[in-house]
Amino acid sequence: MPLTNPWLAGPAPDRELPRPELEERILNLLSTHNIAVVATVNVDGSPTATPVRYYNLGLEIFYTSWNDSVKSRNLRRDPRVSAGIVAPLVGQASSRGAQIFGTARTLERDDPTADGYWEAFRWQSDHVERGRVLREPPSDPLTIISPDRIVYTEHWLRRSGYAPRQFWRGGVEPNYSGHPPT
Repeated sequence: MPLTNPWLAGPAPDRELPRPELEERILNLLSTHNIAVVATVNVDGSPTATPVRYYNLGLEIFYTSWNDSVKSRNLRRDPRVSAGIVAPLVGQASSRGAQIFGTARTLERDDPTADGYWEAFRWQSDHVERGRVLREPPSDPLTIISPDRIVYTEHWLRRSGYAPRQFWRGGVEPNYSGHPPT
C-alpha cells in the first residue's frame, strides 16, 4: 500500500514554531471556524461542555449567552474556562485544532467595553433568519474568553520539521519541552 504522507512516519519533530508564526496559525484557525466547545465547572466539580458559535478579536473568542444558562452561571462562580476548536478531520495530515485555557468575563449590552466586540459580532444574519428588525441590535450579554495559554495542534507542521503540538502562553514566549507549560 502506498504511503500517502511519508513525513508523518517516524517520530514527530520537537522543534517549536516561532511565536509570530504560531500566532498567525492560531488566528487562521479562529478566523476560519466558528464553533467552539466551551467547558465550565459545575458547583459539584463536574464538567459541562457546551458548543457555541463564536467570533474572535485577536486571540480572544466571544459568544452570546443568556445570563441564566448553565455555562453563564458556572462562569459567574468560577471564571476559569476551556474552549476547544477543531477543524474537520479527514486523516492524520489534516489534524488541526486549539485548546484555549483562560478566563471568561460577561459584558452586558450597555457596558461601553462591549461595543468593540459587538462591532465584530455578525448578528445581522441571525436577525434576518429569525425575522427580526435590523435597526434593533441584540441586547444579549457577550461572554469573552481571554486566553492564558493555547495548545495548538497541527500535524501538517511535521512536514516542515516542527512539532505537531505547540504551546502559546500569554505574555511570554512559548517554551516547547515536549510537555504543556504549567
